[in-house]
Amino acid sequence: MLIVDSQVHIWAADTPQRPWPPRRHQPHRPQPLSKDDLLREMQVAGVDRAIIVPPGWDGERNDLALAAARLHPQRFAMFARLKVDAPDARAELATLRAQPGMLGLRFSFIRRPEHESPLLDGRMEWVWSAAAEAGLPVMLLTFPSQLELVGRVAERHPDLKLAMDHLGCCFGQLDDAAFAHLDQFIALAKYPNIAVKATGLPGYSSDQYPYLRVHPYLRRVYDSFGPQRIFWGTDFTKLKCSYRQAVTMFTEEIPWLNSVDKEWIMGRALCAWLGWTVP
Repeated sequence: MLIVDSQVHIWAADTPQRPWPPRRHQPHRPQPLSKDDLLREMQVAGVDRAIIVPPGWDGERNDLALAAARLHPQRFAMFARLKVDAPDARAELATLRAQPGMLGLRFSFIRRPEHESPLLDGRMEWVWSAAAEAGLPVMLLTFPSQLELVGRVAERHPDLKLAMDHLGCCFGQLDDAAFAHLDQFIALAKYPNIAVKATGLPGYSSDQYPYLRVHPYLRRVYDSFGPQRIFWGTDFTKLKCSYRQAVTMFTEEIPWLNSVDKEWIMGRALCAWLGWTVP
């Protein structure tokens, strides 16, 4: 079975040459994690491939992820960060797909008010159109209150592929509170251009492996979106279990997933959605 993680991060140290954002935006400064560190973890866990998403605390740079994808094209691809208000943003987006290993864009609308406003005030409209034209799928991290806005984007831009992070959950909430938005989230299934990332699920459960409290919520998502629009992943550096357990939670601990479902969810669906050639 091909196993592909739909979201991981790598990052460099906070240095004068490569400064992170002010500490108030990232109070807990994580230790650097390199591509080689990640490859070792993937080897142990049995993960074949991973999508690297550059983290905000590394200054919104794409260079480390691009280098990893260029050096290990069968192991890594990436979703780029883009400053949509930058003077050269349009030119940058137009050339992204030509860069080896670059498969899409990822936007977060939850960290600070200035991150949320582009989704609300129309500044993203040119991005949606340009991404669809360039064949760049988009991953989105949103608040549950923004799900209706995402549906409107999907409806206006049917050729734009959108993937919702973490089943729409916000980090820091558990169990019923984490999934209180699920009815609104499942309503997005009517848009065929929306897929979902089943990423970081252990972090939304108050119990221990195999995190049975989140399984009913996952089942509802599965019944609505189907296995070909669900992408397994970990958000590896936020896991509260081992990387291997994050794999086996899906491959060994969910009895209602058959072998074909598992192949789709664990990697084949994501690769098909991205056009990332399967060996």
